[in-house]
Amino acid sequence: MDKRPNASYRPPRIMAEGGTVKELIEYIALSLVDDPSQVVVSQFRNGGRENLELHVAKEDMGRVIGKSGRVANAMRVLLRVAAAREGKQATLDVAEPR
Repeated sequence: MDKRPNASYRPPRIMAEGGTVKELIEYIALSLVDDPSQVVVSQFRNGGRENLELHVAKEDMGRVIGKSGRVANAMRVLLRVAAAREGKQATLDVAEPR
């Protein structure tokens, strides 16, 4: 079996197409959860920093946080890199479900 990746596959390029850091977090969260209708990303500005708050269903919290917080931390790293490319600073908080 050929192990080379499919040449016709192109990963989404959200940030390259003028997307925002908020859309990046929404895209990642929607890819992880079972109930995408419950995904909400709130964005707040505090001086020169953007604060994003991710809300997901209670059942999806484990998927978004990951083992020892690895998934959430990976999302934070991607967010910081994407924000830095735009000359901004950003943070991500995963909110407790209501």
